[in-house]
Amino acid sequence: MARVRVAAFSLSIDGFGAGPEQSLNDPLGKRGPELFEWFFPTRTFQAMFGKEGESEGVDAKYASSGNTGFGAFILGRNMFGPIRGEWPDENWKGWWGDNPPYHAPTFILTHHAREPIVMEGGTTFYFVTGGIEEALERAKAVAGDKDIKIGGGVSTVRQYLQAGLIDEMQLAISPVVLGKGEAMFAGIDLPALGFSVTAHEAGERATHIVLSK
Repeated sequence: MARVRVAAFSLSIDGFGAGPEQSLNDPLGKRGPELFEWFFPTRTFQAMFGKEGESEGVDAKYASSGNTGFGAFILGRNMFGPIRGEWPDENWKGWWGDNPPYHAPTFILTHHAREPIVMEGGTTFYFVTGGIEEALERAKAVAGDKDIKIGGGVSTVRQYLQAGLIDEMQLAISPVVLGKGEAMFAGIDLPALGFSVTAHEAGERATHIVLSK
């Protein structure tokens, strides 16, 4: 049975999933890239740019399993781009160029309708205005037996958590203290939602934690 998962999601030691002041120049917020130092050298990340990367090791294992094999993805609008409000035109097609790394139907949560965008490599962006449950219903309809990934950002993951719709989270805890930014678990009682730690493994640049119901 298909599961709804968060995977390869980077957090700081103090629980932030992005830095403050996100913008076109700082899509991950100030100091946000520090959260992904474990991910950048891996083959999974480097392959997005046609390059070779690390294929061995714990970090590479979690990078691969957390970014491949999904039948559908769900993203918040901030993950798709920096534009707010009404779409001014059809020009912006995401941060990733013509061939995004998803290679599956990808549903973008937004308050403003837009026609789907067919990209190279099997990714089609669909814009969902009916909220998180509509996006999940549509994702399940196309994912088949494959899992669905809630890809972020923090606000989107929190909404799905609070609605009780996530089955598993694989988090990469980076050795970074941000002090401020987007806090993942503030006000959320994970044990009350049924989560417990089911696996943990120290990687080369991050510690990987699996929380399951």
